[in-house]
Amino acid sequence: MGETITLLDPPVDIRLKRLARARRLTLRIAATDGTVHLTLPAHVPLAEARMFVLRQEDWLRSRLARAPQPVTVALGTALPVEGRMLRLVAAAGRRVQRDETSLALPGAAEGAGRRAETWLRTLARERLVPAADAYAARLRRAPGRITLRDTGSRWGSCTSRGDLMFSWRLAMAPPEVLDYVAAHEAAHLVEMNHSERFWAQVARICPDYATHRAWLREHGASLHRYRFR
Repeated sequence: MGETITLLDPPVDIRLKRLARARRLTLRIAATDGTVHLTLPAHVPLAEARMFVLRQEDWLRSRLARAPQPVTVALGTALPVEGRMLRLVAAAGRRVQRDETSLALPGAAEGAGRRAETWLRTLARERLVPAADAYAARLRRAPGRITLRDTGSRWGSCTSRGDLMFSWRLAMAPPEVLDYVAAHEAAHLVEMNHSERFWAQVARICPDYATHRAWLREHGASLHRYRFR
């Protein structure tokens, strides 16, 4: 399990990760499962790490108190789909069915969360792949491989080879927010940085990107509160 620090009353476990390249101690809360992580340089003693955590205790507890509470996805759960809250209900047939208020899932009730996740992954790919291709084409570029993952720290990424990665949870966000992330990563095919030149490329293909970027900053963490398995 590795090194941990535990705050008491109430208890909070903090997982330690030592990195040779780390220059300072960094405390963060994982969006995917709410676990607390402390990254520290390899040479920092455990006693110093404990003192750092104690100094940050008030900040940490306030952040944990404001963090969205986990939701176990099952029949009856209200789940965001493309920005609209849909109630999960049982379906009589073999296919997932969506209407204005509900998402009907076939099969046994105990597998509803897993089937909802599979459906969302498919929806994300159907939306993200053509969006990324279209934005890249406007920049006279072509993306490489496009993959979907469940990431807690970023909504997308671009490698030096032009491969793109996206979080499938973007299928839960409003469509224009998903489009912004596709445009953001497509812009990295031109500028592999976040310089003014990069943001100029984003603005060129997604003029209202600032609005959608702000939505992710305010509401993105809430998309990670849903537990599908």
